Amino acid sequence: MHPQRVEASSAPRSAAPERVRYLHAVAAARVSAAKPASQQRIADIVRVTVDDEVDTRTFAAIVTDVSDDHRR
Repeated sequence: MHPQRVEASSAPRSAAPERVRYLHAVAAARVSAAKPASQQRIADIVRVTVDDEVDTRTFAAIVTDVSDDHRR
């Protein structure tokens, strides 16, 4: 599956740092509770959590971080 490219003008701007930290914490808690078996399920949980509040790079960073924490 190829990642979708979003035009720079239509890409959402990242939320304030406090909001990103909050979304990260909520996503981590949801992943911990759900105990997903795949990276795709983790990404789905993070996607639902952050909705359109962060840009693609921030979304990917949260998915990676939450995935690393989940594997421990």
